[in-house]
Amino acid sequence: MSELDNDRLIWMFTQMVRIREFEEHVKSTFEEHPGVIRGHTHLADGAEASIVGSVAAMGPDDQLLATYRCHGYPIALGTDPKAMMAEIYGKETGLCKGYGGSMHLVDLERGFLGTSGIVAQGIPHATGAAYAAQIRGKGQVVLGFFGDGASKQGAFHESLNIASLWKLPIVFVMENNSYNVVTRVEQEDANAAAGEPLAVKAGAYSMPGVTVDGGDPLAVHEQVSAAVGRARSGEGPTLVESLVYRLSAHGNIIAPPGVPLHFPEHEAVTVFGNAEEYEAAKRGDPVPRFRGRLVTDGVLSAEEADTIAETAREEMAEAVTFGLESPFPAPEEAVKYVYA
Repeated sequence: MSELDNDRLIWMFTQMVRIREFEEHVKSTFEEHPGVIRGHTHLADGAEASIVGSVAAMGPDDQLLATYRCHGYPIALGTDPKAMMAEIYGKETGLCKGYGGSMHLVDLERGFLGTSGIVAQGIPHATGAAYAAQIRGKGQVVLGFFGDGASKQGAFHESLNIASLWKLPIVFVMENNSYNVVTRVEQEDANAAAGEPLAVKAGAYSMPGVTVDGGDPLAVHEQVSAAVGRARSGEGPTLVESLVYRLSAHGNIIAPPGVPLHFPEHEAVTVFGNAEEYEAAKRGDPVPRFRGRLVTDGVLSAEEADTIAETAREEMAEAVTFGLESPFPAPEEAVKYVYA
């Protein structure tokens, strides 16, 4: 199956399941505990293989920045889901003491340098982190994740240009989930991104560009590992376009008081009326897809896979309980971390 040993393959499957269960519990919070999550939350269900395959290619001192669709990366890096859930709930026990919320997670101890709610903002941040890594000279590599919509922003082009000129140790991972909010990526209008596949954009900046099946963690791992090796050896950046399909809508609905909060149906159904496309995407769900592959190849048994899933479900249920029972930050600390 892979040059990875069975323990590593099982680790990858376990992290994919943990990410899925975490996000399922975030989603259920909207319906079961109205008002607990304030503001927008964006899920990455369907991108677990891309996330885990990429993180598995990182070394212990490497670093990562992501988008606002960010829950999966810190989980794969080893961040405590309880602290993550508490942060999403705005609680004092959260990663950022409740001040960041769902779109602004940070865990510096594990190399997770943060996220942003602004499209493409993390790309120059990741490029700057790669510049710092180059100056330190310790062989660190930075992974910068962003969506297909970010490839239309000036920050994308400026960052790839300078990263190539300076041969910075960075891997740009574009997770192309086919939809830019409610616009399909291939729509021929002013909102669409030019270039198919989008990895061709790398050629303008004299760096390799590859497109990979983001639903296959081993395929992602192979390409990102090659890009990491290239960056670590001083050869500069690579653009990896990882084709995924998010299985939830772009984000949750922000409803007025008294209106039940929930995640709407996917835009394929609600905007384009294409239930067939969405059902096909669910049939290609990377989590059961990888599970089946591991069971068929004898890496683990069906019973062992079920145990992994049940353990993850219990872990994330405990994270919900921890978050709900945690206190809010004290009102007098509202401006504690504000500075000029």
